[in-house]
Amino acid sequence: MKSPNVQEVYCTTREAAQMLGVSLRTVQLWVESGVLKAWKTDGGHRRLPLSAVNELIHDRMGKGQTTAPSSQLLNILVLEDDEDMVKLYQMTMEGWQMPIQATFVSSVYEALIVIGRGQPDLLITDLKMPGVDGFEIINLLRNDEALRSLDIVVVTALNRAEIEEKGSLPADIMVFTKPVSFDQLQGYIKACLAHRKILER
Repeated sequence: MKSPNVQEVYCTTREAAQMLGVSLRTVQLWVESGVLKAWKTDGGHRRLPLSAVNELIHDRMGKGQTTAPSSQLLNILVLEDDEDMVKLYQMTMEGWQMPIQATFVSSVYEALIVIGRGQPDLLITDLKMPGVDGFEIINLLRNDEALRSLDIVVVTALNRAEIEEKGSLPADIMVFTKPVSFDQLQGYIKACLAHRKILER
């Protein structure tokens, strides 16, 4: 984290959370993922530039996703059981201003219902969730001929060795390590959009 600018006004993570109307943990996640800039005091406390908090309020919370005909939107299904992470995804994706439509579910069962109603273009899923893990839904999808082509991105705290130990993943699945790099995720989604345009020509 960068050193403080003496001309900048700073606030605590708690103050930022109150201004943004989110939990303290959500702000901490945003800082860790790079959505919000911050620096640490000698005592280890985070301080956030007030300008960065205001920018997030105006530039992200005030914007929706790019308006486009539904047929042109990239439909993304996000399977994530952590409410703070869901808010992080929502806030970040809204800030991208890309032709995407995201649906958020917290369980494998909900995900399968959404997929059954109409196949999304991309599934973003965690691997470790209470009761059921992400390996289960991936195996179900890859064993279904109609759904085998679905693009899948895994976001996980597990390292490669731990993934292999639990049964590994198909080679075509992209894996991002937590805390997720939203720049990398945005790049992947841009590639998906570009690939679809090529196929439509």
